[in-house]
Amino acid sequence: MGKVTIIKNGIVFNAVNKAFTKKDIYVKDDEIIAEEDIEETDLLTEWDAKGSYVAPGFIDMHVHVFENFAQIGINADKIGINQGVTTVVDAGSTGYKDYAQFKDKIINQHTTEILSLLNVSATGLVEGLDELSAPEKLMSERVWETIKASEPAIVGLKARMSQSVVGNQGIRPLEHARKLADQTDTPIMVHIGSPPPPLNEILPLLKDGDIVTHAFHGKKGGILDEDGALIPEAHEALERGVKFDVGHGTSSFSYQTIKRFKENYSYPFTISTDVYEKNFEQPVGSLMDTISKLLAVGYDLEDLIESVTILPAKTLSLMNYGSLEPGKKADITMFHIEKKNRELIDSHGEVMKVNQRLIPQTTWKNGKIVYQRG
Repeated sequence: MGKVTIIKNGIVFNAVNKAFTKKDIYVKDDEIIAEEDIEETDLLTEWDAKGSYVAPGFIDMHVHVFENFAQIGINADKIGINQGVTTVVDAGSTGYKDYAQFKDKIINQHTTEILSLLNVSATGLVEGLDELSAPEKLMSERVWETIKASEPAIVGLKARMSQSVVGNQGIRPLEHARKLADQTDTPIMVHIGSPPPPLNEILPLLKDGDIVTHAFHGKKGGILDEDGALIPEAHEALERGVKFDVGHGTSSFSYQTIKRFKENYSYPFTISTDVYEKNFEQPVGSLMDTISKLLAVGYDLEDLIESVTILPAKTLSLMNYGSLEPGKKADITMFHIEKKNRELIDSHGEVMKVNQRLIPQTTWKNGKIVYQRG
């Protein structure tokens, strides 16, 4: 005999046809099941979603949650389950030297599931924000192979490729990251910002499945030229399967850039926050606020929900995530859309007047309710 919860009266996102429909969801233990898989001996209970949108658990694939240890950080549950996000990916806050502490103090101490894109620097962001400025700071191939094989929460590598981080090392840290990633067939998330190194050196090193975060930062030397067209290296990268990611952050999301991209291109991208304590209130807000900004820009809700569910799950090879199909993890995000005039800003201080905002209502993790609003 098992316990089955039937979630009723929700507007459910179907990841297969990318549409919202009214249907029931069946949860048994920590898994989504089909109605026909309910056994006669199962104990059935109903749970009323009360008209909420019901989606697979949101995944924020760029956060900083090594709170109290790294130079930047925030409480994982504050920006995770409390905001309708069931899984977050810490993007490079820790290197291998501090990973054991990250696992003990952060991964094991929060309800939100925490994965890691391990910094290619041994020290991550614990000892400063110029972690790739000297060759001796880089993680060795032997260490990477060992820690990747032993730590399932590590889903890839992070390399921050902007001038303040790499100093006079130029493209060399990314070339090293390329060797490590190829060694284990895992993706690299590359932070782009102010050059050097320029994008025409960075992007050719990236392969199918790698991730460019801060893709829409709006600074000089970005993915778009002065006419709003993708630079050749960006277009070629997208064509060979490199993924673009929002990575909002303190200074890395521009309304003007995303509008120009939307006018000319339909390439999908993932949505993440690059959130930490000092940018949580402004300008980032939450993952739902970041989605709300893109909704105001004119993207369809269905495309945006795909960008925080199935797309990051596929990008990071998370096989049981990103869908409410039978057999998947019972990670569920429920939200309302508040119809109210409000102002949301980008990283450059530009104000967008919005009249729709996603508000988290209920978060389910592994088949259990872990957050309810009010």
